[in-house]
Amino acid sequence: MASASLCGAFRRLVSRTVKMRRMNERIWTDRLRTSSRTASVLVAVTPLSFLIYDRLTRFASVCALESAEEVLEQADYLYSCGETEKLHQLLVKHKDSEEAEFLWRLARASRDLALLSRISAEEKRRLTYEAFDFASKALEKNRSSFAAHKWFAICLSDVGDYEGIKVKIGNSYIIREHLERAIELNAKDATSIHILGYWCFAFAELPWYQRKVAAVIFASPPTATYEDALAFFLKAEEVEPNFYSKNLLMLGKTYVMLRDVQRAALWLTRARDYPAVTEEDKQVHKEALELLKKLSG
Repeated sequence: MASASLCGAFRRLVSRTVKMRRMNERIWTDRLRTSSRTASVLVAVTPLSFLIYDRLTRFASVCALESAEEVLEQADYLYSCGETEKLHQLLVKHKDSEEAEFLWRLARASRDLALLSRISAEEKRRLTYEAFDFASKALEKNRSSFAAHKWFAICLSDVGDYEGIKVKIGNSYIIREHLERAIELNAKDATSIHILGYWCFAFAELPWYQRKVAAVIFASPPTATYEDALAFFLKAEEVEPNFYSKNLLMLGKTYVMLRDVQRAALWLTRARDYPAVTEEDKQVHKEALELLKKLSG
């Protein structure tokens, strides 16, 4: 009896142990299944979440890009319409931009604003240096931008008007280097070609006392002829006909210096009749008219 009772107790113990093991196995199996499902969900959700995040990030970047492009398009439209003040107001909001495309346009806008006749002498000086600062930053951001080189050269020349003749002449080689680099980067930019022509014209008509200053600064002072200037002005007109009233005027003035009255009158007439959109166009019209009167007199 005792033996039977002992055996029965043993069987019950074994049975309970087996049941407990099976129960534990089911629990662990359920846990593993749950973990597996969780892992499966995580594996499925994590790439999906990343994909959504990536798409949203890309979408935001595209929206920002489109927004930037829209601002630049608006800026170019205002520039083409001669809306100098509105253009400056639009672009100055982006004065902290890291993009050269904004910065060189802002340099141009600041310079154009400085040229308005109603701007005071003090404000003109401030805007001139502001323009140079923006042009310098544009060049720092992108040395492969032809426009950054061009406007750096232009603004450096403008700053020279406040720094004295010695500094202005001293900067002349730097100005020419940047203009030539701008043309290398974009041979179809008529404005850069025109300005290089203007550079030649300026040194061709340099007064004797300024030539002496140049001789002190440089072992080989910058030199140019009216023929050099003419070649650049004609090239600019070939690249983009009738693109700039000042180029028409300078062609007329260069032919005057070369004593070719007939061609001078032709180009000065075109400068006079050029649609006066900007204030500079109006000044060109006035100067062309005065020169034509002198030629006819």
